[in-house]
Amino acid sequence: MPLTPCTRAPRRLKAALLASAVTVCLVAAGTPPAPLGVGDRLFPYLGNPGYDVVSYDLSLAYSGANDKPLKAVTTIDAWTTEDLDHVNLDFARGTVESVRIDGEAAAYATAGEDLVITPEDPLPAGQWLRIVVRHTSEPVGRPDREGGWLRTADGLVMANQADAAHLVFPCNDHPSDKAMFTFRVTAPEGYTAVANGLPADVERADTATTWTYRTHHPMATELAQVSIGRSAVLHRTGPRGLPVRDVVPSAHREQLEPWLAKTPDQIAWMERKVGRYPFETYGLLLADASTGFALETQTLSLFERELFTDPAFPAWYVESIMVHELAHQWFGDSVTPRDWSDLWLNEGHATWYEALYAEEKAERPLQDRMKAAYRASDRWRAAGGPPAAPKAPRPGSRLGIFRPNVYDGAALILYALRQEIGRPAFERLERVWVTRHRDATAGTADFVRLASDIAGRDLTGFFQGWLYGEKTPPMPGHPDWTSQAPEGAGGK
Repeated sequence: MPLTPCTRAPRRLKAALLASAVTVCLVAAGTPPAPLGVGDRLFPYLGNPGYDVVSYDLSLAYSGANDKPLKAVTTIDAWTTEDLDHVNLDFARGTVESVRIDGEAAAYATAGEDLVITPEDPLPAGQWLRIVVRHTSEPVGRPDREGGWLRTADGLVMANQADAAHLVFPCNDHPSDKAMFTFRVTAPEGYTAVANGLPADVERADTATTWTYRTHHPMATELAQVSIGRSAVLHRTGPRGLPVRDVVPSAHREQLEPWLAKTPDQIAWMERKVGRYPFETYGLLLADASTGFALETQTLSLFERELFTDPAFPAWYVESIMVHELAHQWFGDSVTPRDWSDLWLNEGHATWYEALYAEEKAERPLQDRMKAAYRASDRWRAAGGPPAAPKAPRPGSRLGIFRPNVYDGAALILYALRQEIGRPAFERLERVWVTRHRDATAGTADFVRLASDIAGRDLTGFFQGWLYGEKTPPMPGHPDWTSQAPEGAGGK
């Protein structure tokens, strides 16, 4: 996710939300419900232990008013990984109407931002279970503060990174628990719905249509995307017959077409760098909304329409942002961070290929950008923490963990690594990384270990300073580079 230069980046913080956002229905007495988490350093109450989600089936009914609740049913299939008296789901916006586990009504209540479900009988480890939650999904609040549904001029799209999917639907809202998704979206005549993955079915009635989409690869909840609007869906073909589909406001399709036509060549460029595109489809979702960011939702990256129509943005910059989100399909979507402290692996790599593309296609030298990043690196580390140990977001912060230290600050680490081990080893590392961890989660320790294996020597000491140091280490090959001393510490 890159930030546009003229706006601040909207981000969501769970601490800023009201614990009373979900209507409580407690139908059985017992142990008081408590919020849980999977131990994420930056988001301690995000995700839930005790089960592994295999699939989500999310049904949404849109009325045509983007400020009204959607009727929704979320079905979760999962395996229990330990004995459970309660099942906690992340859910913090909407009214729960009923909950069933394996077809039987279950008690439920809220605790913090968790929906705590109590089955009639405890669940043993190793059991398959199906949870069905009937609820509303509410496009309320401010997306620049909270995320979830984002209102557009003609409908809705999702912006769930990093911790906002549970503002749309009940889920295990942590990237470590990837799952398959099915979306069934019903909208009135004149609207079009598109979601992650490929279309599976369309059912047309007199006044409404239901679209069904399914992912062919597992996905983190923060990458879920549903677009509902008066949209045109444009189709083209990418490398090796890859279906490419773009979703744009119907009134702007001709104006946007020259930009969209660039995507197949950009995919081919990325494939030459790191290998085959990892998913079943790709495309751009151009929203008629002011967001201040672009977002790498899996197979369907979200952008502001104005990024492509505002003449203030030079063409080379727009194309590099397109490549940034495309690169995320490998780095962040296919290979997903195990923990939010591993965010540097996502944003550092996407920034790296964004900058490399600008160098090759627009003659904007990568070394110049990295030298500028080096000058600022100590200030970034003081403000936001080292790239692999970012400071926790402050309540109400709009930037959250998405600071320069995990963008250009992290790309600087990759530049230093290439300087240290040489271009051939670095390029091999990139290809092996996305192949070995495809459709899985991976963390910083995995990257350090693989880099050491490919380099043929232990790089732990090298990475320690670059990933965790308060000061930026000397740049290999550039002893003259200096980093400005920070004027003061403290995050935004």
